[in-house]
Amino acid sequence: MSAKIWKAGLIVIGDEILSGRTHDKNIAQIASWLQVQGIRLTEVRVVADDMDAIVEAVNILRVRYDYLFTTGGIGPTHDDITVDAVAAALGVPVVIHEEARAMLADYYQDKPGGLNEARLRMARTPEGSELIPNRMSGAPGIRLGNIYLMAGVPGITAQMLDGLTGTLEGGAPLIAETVGAWVAESQVADMLRETEKAHDNCQIGSYPFFREGKVGANFVIRSTDAADLKSCVDSLCAALGEAGFDFTIGGI
Repeated sequence: MSAKIWKAGLIVIGDEILSGRTHDKNIAQIASWLQVQGIRLTEVRVVADDMDAIVEAVNILRVRYDYLFTTGGIGPTHDDITVDAVAAALGVPVVIHEEARAMLADYYQDKPGGLNEARLRMARTPEGSELIPNRMSGAPGIRLGNIYLMAGVPGITAQMLDGLTGTLEGGAPLIAETVGAWVAESQVADMLRETEKAHDNCQIGSYPFFREGKVGANFVIRSTDAADLKSCVDSLCAALGEAGFDFTIGGI
């Protein structure tokens, strides 16, 4: 029986992302971090600062995947409604987390304004939550069951991911090798399909490009097993060579 493949979903929350005012950088860093933990980011949804939309997405993805991450909407302003939406999705009240209050009081004690009402909003959590540490701004992330509420600011998200490193159960990390060739992917579609079919523990992604007036493609082979990966790469290279196509291991 094959080993379990651990999967995660991600909800990116914020009108500023959908309007184009802010370019999301969290998807890539969360995907990369999860891969090291042996967890595959399988689905990403971008939703507005809308209570019903967030509740719907949370209730779908928290059941579909082993882990669900959200980014955005846990700050001090009135439109930061992620905590309220997750609490509504789970049917629990929002409370002031006393440990979070203490963290914020310590962080803001020597800053203008201190721990005012707006900043205290960042101590609100769905009842029963645990905290995710954040050394950058004092405001913690939130963990409840398999749901992880992270900041929208990439630098703060990175701190929260660092605090979570090694705490999530995962499987074998996904490893990859790239084979590049000056060939139209349509010319080798059957070859790719047959090679992948012959290697159950491998997946092949095809990424075409147009450079220097020529068409080419990079084929990314992924697996959780180094020996299986090498076997698949060798088979693909042999097939490309037999068909008369020049190829480069490492990509073009």
